[in-house]
Amino acid sequence: MTLAGISAASAQSAPSPVPQFTAPKVDIFKELRVISGVTVSGNGDLTFVGSDAKIHRTDAKGSEKWAFPVGDIGRAYPVVTPQGVTIAASYDDTVYALDPSGKLLWKQKLDGDIFATPALRIDGSVIVATAGGTIHALNAAGKPLWTYKVGAPVFSSPAIGPDGTIYFGAQNNRMHALTPDGQLKWTYTAGSLVFSSPAVGPDGSVYFGSSDRRIHAVVPDGKPRWTLLTGLFVNASPIITSGGLVVVGSYDGSVYAVNTSGETEWTYRAGAGIAGSAVELSDGSVLVPDLSGTVHAIGKAGQALWQIKTGKKIDTGLSVSDQGSLYFVTDGGGLNIVQKQRPLAVGPWTTFHGAPNPVGRVPTPVELQAQTQARREAASAVLAALKPSTTATTAPAQPARPTQPSQPTQPAQPTQPAQPSQPAQPAPTTQPTQPAQPAQPSQPAPVPALTPAQYAAAAGQKARVADGQLFLPLTEVAGALRLDVGNVTVRTATVRVQGQALPITVRTFDRAAFVPLAALSDLPGASARLTRTPAPGVTLSLGGQTALFPVNLTRLLSLQSGPEFASGTVR
Repeated sequence: MTLAGISAASAQSAPSPVPQFTAPKVDIFKELRVISGVTVSGNGDLTFVGSDAKIHRTDAKGSEKWAFPVGDIGRAYPVVTPQGVTIAASYDDTVYALDPSGKLLWKQKLDGDIFATPALRIDGSVIVATAGGTIHALNAAGKPLWTYKVGAPVFSSPAIGPDGTIYFGAQNNRMHALTPDGQLKWTYTAGSLVFSSPAVGPDGSVYFGSSDRRIHAVVPDGKPRWTLLTGLFVNASPIITSGGLVVVGSYDGSVYAVNTSGETEWTYRAGAGIAGSAVELSDGSVLVPDLSGTVHAIGKAGQALWQIKTGKKIDTGLSVSDQGSLYFVTDGGGLNIVQKQRPLAVGPWTTFHGAPNPVGRVPTPVELQAQTQARREAASAVLAALKPSTTATTAPAQPARPTQPSQPTQPAQPTQPAQPSQPAQPAPTTQPTQPAQPAQPSQPAPVPALTPAQYAAAAGQKARVADGQLFLPLTEVAGALRLDVGNVTVRTATVRVQGQALPITVRTFDRAAFVPLAALSDLPGASARLTRTPAPGVTLSLGGQTALFPVNLTRLLSLQSGPEFASGTVR
């Protein structure tokens, strides 16, 4: 039976899960002839390779900024460096590096077609795998550093562990581990071909799928940890959720969530084969595409939340920006954009290759902290802007844990409707004297409306609100709390607390540095509370020092972290 036949058979035989909520709509659809995966930069720009054999850069809504012609099409996701350089590959055996304006910086011809997404190392060097069976290390200028001959084609995208170890699967049925300088550490033999790209946990454990129908877990020294049998081959690349679950779909039409001990936490029946990677959003829900053209949203217990049905095959993974837009490509190269969703969950591998821009390595603690801040801001903005999801229906309760992993049962459905994944927007206060509307149960009560005298007392203060977050002036905060601040840039600063030099995010308003209240609240020993009368303000305490910062707003979002971003926790 062909792959298409297997997919069709799975779709016909599997029951359709019952969604709990009405699905969001595709806000923008553009026929852009996308053929690769879609890479999302930090500013929301999109980069991809098209069927016109060009590397494209668009804005967040798909409007083109530039295009660069290459020698052939390509399926690998492009990678964008922190400096804005695009690293992309195509079937012309060549890796290209383009500057932020789309001009060629360098190109390097290799020994075979490049199907796998390159991996970007911290020093700017790039690891590239080819169908010619070679792993290439190129420096930031595109010059060869070393090569490793695998002896079999490589379609699995290389991944880099926290210690710099390079992992990849190959068509010799093996997962390989190389040292940072290209020496073989070990190989692990699966029962069949390895197309799946590995996901790497914070402890260096490696998770991947194989055509042997199994999900494999391997510890850092190359010894097997566990395997889980599915109904058909597993070519999709796993993710690792912020809660530590390995989640991956199989061509048997099911999505498996497995804990680090190898026990199945839940199995979700999509009903059609799955080739693309999942993503985890900041509220813990998981989104997965299938080959029938449906995007499934799955709750923490494996229950169906909603589905977007396009009717067109989706065989690449999903992409989510830190601004909360969902991107996926349907058969024929159509770009689908669903706006006002939550951002990714924070973790080492919550999407394909570890990040919206698939750099392919475990992030450093500083990078995780930056992800936390960016996604907290995005999640807060979404909570402020979205209307509640509409309950669609409720299914009878079912056991959440399947008795046979290879024969998954219908996912659990609670007897009462679950809380919507997108909380309600507080009603705006248009008149100062009118009392505030009551908040939804999932959010604390907003600040009451101010009288004209209270508003005048709060006016002129320096606090700012942007993207759903409250920002305080860095200079005043440092002075009031006696913080030692250094290395201030337009994006970051360093503060010394309890003898530790800690990075925090900053934002520039009117040429002055401001720091998000959420970042201050995450500092060791810090606390913040909202004072509502006689005028709203923030009381911030740290190390025995207390400071009050008035706020000139009639309403505020909650000063508490959202449920998906517990204060002080980076997972």
